[in-house]
Amino acid sequence: MSFEFNGSPRPTIGVEIELGLVDQTTGALSNSIHPLLAKVPEPLHAFVKPEFKQSYCEIITDVCTDVVGIERDLEGKLEQVEQAADQCGLGLLWSATHPFSLWSDQQLTRDPRYEWLMDTMQFVAERLTVFGMHIHVGVDSGDKAIQMCDRLLRHLPTMLALSANSPHWCARDTGLESYRSKVMESLPTAGMPFPLRNWSEYVWMINHLISTGFIHSIREIWWDVRPHAKFGTVEIRVMDQPMSMRHLLGLAALTQALVAGISDDIDRGAYQFDSHPMIAKQNKWHAARYGMNASFVDFDTMLAIPARQMARRLIDQVTPFADRLGCLEQLHYLDEIIDEGSGAERQRRVFEETGQMTDVVHYLLAERAKEQKARVTGA
Repeated sequence: MSFEFNGSPRPTIGVEIELGLVDQTTGALSNSIHPLLAKVPEPLHAFVKPEFKQSYCEIITDVCTDVVGIERDLEGKLEQVEQAADQCGLGLLWSATHPFSLWSDQQLTRDPRYEWLMDTMQFVAERLTVFGMHIHVGVDSGDKAIQMCDRLLRHLPTMLALSANSPHWCARDTGLESYRSKVMESLPTAGMPFPLRNWSEYVWMINHLISTGFIHSIREIWWDVRPHAKFGTVEIRVMDQPMSMRHLLGLAALTQALVAGISDDIDRGAYQFDSHPMIAKQNKWHAARYGMNASFVDFDTMLAIPARQMARRLIDQVTPFADRLGCLEQLHYLDEIIDEGSGAERQRRVFEETGQMTDVVHYLLAERAKEQKARVTGA
């Protein structure tokens, strides 16, 4: 089977988010995707979809040229989904794990693909009640998409640290900033991608995995970054679902500008310094464990530096491209994470103050409500 890469001549951007469905009163996850979808206007059904478990949903943007378009698109859809959720007594949780609801209480969405996954992965799949954000950025060829995955490897830990928003699991503090990333890594085709030489090798590998029965389709490759042939994009999947729209837009701006910058490097034939997979993997572990308080190995000097320094350096590096793409303001939303802490740090602070996991959920719901009010009033 051949996979034609439908290349994009411009670094277009699209975003997919996964949001938990929680009872407005108790804060617990609710297996309510079908009642919610019954209230969502029919034209949105192509963009608001069930996910693996019935207690969360996926919301997808259109293809946009810039991050301003992402905000306009996503806020428009969220307004309608949030109205539908309110009618069902539900809230939408902006977190990558639920602080206290048990994964064992979440019901599987009935779908042949999900049922195959559950049957194949068994207990590993049962735990998959985690929520991420995926960002697609257009690139012009399959070979460039493969090179992009390799060159993004060194930056994935920084992106994870900035997005880290899953410190709690089943009413326990995990001690990690991104527990979601460790749950995802239990899948056999998840985690850091393997180095590949070109698009042809990637197609050969996918065909081999399908023909030998290891996967059913290309969709079962859940790498932290992967090429997407149908959309003509690289899809960055390493990030937790962030806690706010501002965090989301900052991460989207960083991602689009970074891919645009690397694309220019590839076009110029710029030399790629080796990003040793073991060091990248160790950096990712530090990002999951410590978030913005992590220590990373700098691939250029091979010395350890603080994650906050690495993040500031990356923002500086992509600033010219963010300026060119019109998302410089949104890029600097990330300054709030560097200075004031990630979603994981904020969740943990709430729990340390109150000792109640339900308060963490209500804090996250209240933060989203404040964002909505500020958007309406222009504050």
